Order: sequence, then structure tokens, then C-alpha cells
Amino acid sequence: MKKIGFIVKKANPDAIELCMKLARYVMDKGIEPYADADVAAKTGFVKPADRDTLSNEMDALVVLGGDGTMLYASRLVGGKRIPILGVNMGGLGFLTAVKVEEAQENIDKMLEGKVEVEERMMLNVKIIRDKRKFAEYRVLNDAVIKGRKTRLVRMETRVDQKYMTTYRADGLIISTPTGSTAYALSAGGPILHPTLHSILVVPISPFNLSKRPIVLPESVEIEVKILTDNMEIELTLDGQVDMPINTGDVVVIKRAEESVWFVKSDEKNYFDVLRERLLWGR
Repeated sequence: MKKIGFIVKKANPDAIELCMKLARYVMDKGIEPYADADVAAKTGFVKPADRDTLSNEMDALVVLGGDGTMLYASRLVGGKRIPILGVNMGGLGFLTAVKVEEAQENIDKMLEGKVEVEERMMLNVKIIRDKRKFAEYRVLNDAVIKGRKTRLVRMETRVDQKYMTTYRADGLIISTPTGSTAYALSAGGPILHPTLHSILVVPISPFNLSKRPIVLPESVEIEVKILTDNMEIELTLDGQVDMPINTGDVVVIKRAEESVWFVKSDEKNYFDVLRERLLWGR
């Protein structure tokens, strides 16, 4: 490896401090550390890099923050097979399993090629407006359709162009297995192992209680048409990007061609993370 990019939660002073420590550590090993201009300026010695440089020229990314920072980094790499090492400096940390005190050791293993990487599928999300593609995105966790007011949203839902149902609910979550421990879990969805290849559909507070979450194969294409009139509705991507959508818009979701690749922690497996984060056994 010659270049490592650092993606840092800028609002966290401890994350900036750890970035400086780890950047000096990799520099001593002959590796160039990079970060965005704001973080680079705060460190005084890390090389500044724009989004294109971080997503195209790095041999690995080290993420210092919480799950939100990991979601940002996952969208940033754009499906390129760049290993991402997540160090938990946030809250729950389902995606950032490595502890701060384990960061340097895991970087050593990554440099020596002694780490396992784990594929995480992503979703491609398109908005079709007036029969034309209006916008297109990739997400790692989920796409959420939800009204801004406390009114039910009517959403006609098709799978591979076959009618499934029309939801009357506060909203609808379409999630990857990775996202099953995010908003979908709070809405009553099941936990899916993150390496599964499937798509989870979870209604938010449905009017009809028989409308339960459903797990679909990765190969399907899901179409959700907005039927509700005179209401402000938003499509939220990974909890970070909001896009207003209109009556008659169709949101089309399918598995993305691209995946992201996370460095696995040697110290704990997925079930260790679940027990720790969800307080199982207490």
C-alpha cells in the first residue's frame, strides 16, 4: 500500500486526534496519509484530497467515527473494491466494529495483507418522474419513503412488475441486510446477516396490521408509486440525503451492481457485535 485515506467525523475532536496519531504511524511506514481539506488543515501534515482523489486513488480507507461516517465513506468509494476499516468513535457502531485501542493493530494487519474483507451489497435507487429518470443514487443501508406530516402515505408496490400490495402507512423502508439493524429494526423488521444477498421491505406503522415486513431475493426490482395527493413526501437515503418526491413519482429499487468491502475485526464476530450493541443476555 502507498496511500491511505482517512474519513473523519469532523465534529469529534477525539477523531481528529486519533487521525493525527494514525496518520503519523502510517507515515513512519512510508505510506502517504490523505484526508479532506478541513481535516488535513486541522492536522497540519496530512495531505488534502478531494472526493475524487479519496474515491479513486487510495489503496484503503480508515474511517474514524460512527455508522453515519461509514455510510458516507461507502457511498464515496462508489463501488470500487477499496477495503474500508471502520473505527468506532460514535454510538451503537454496527458498521464500525473496531475499537479505538485496536485501530493501530488492525492497520498493521491490513498493511501486511492479513485481514479478511467482507462484501456488503448496496441498493440502486431511481426516481422516475413523468416516465423519465429524475435522479439516481446508491445506498448501503436503506431508502425510506415517508410523509413530513402525520398522515398516511399510499404506496402502490410492485415486484418485478407484478402487483404486490398498496401500503397505507407512515412510510416504507427498503433495506439491505446491512441496514436491517438500522431504521428497519426500529420499525419491527427482522435482523438479517449482513453478508446475505436479499432486500427487506418494512412498512412503518401500517394502517392494516397484516402488512408485515417481507424479505425478497436480491434479483428483484421493486417499484413504489406514490398515490397520496396534496402531501409533502420525502425519500431519505441512508438517513443522510433527503429528496422531495411528488404524487405519481415511482421509486425503483434494485440491487446495485457495486458492493462495498469492509475489513473484518479479528477481535469479534457479527454475533459479538449484536450482543454488545443490543444488550443481549443482560
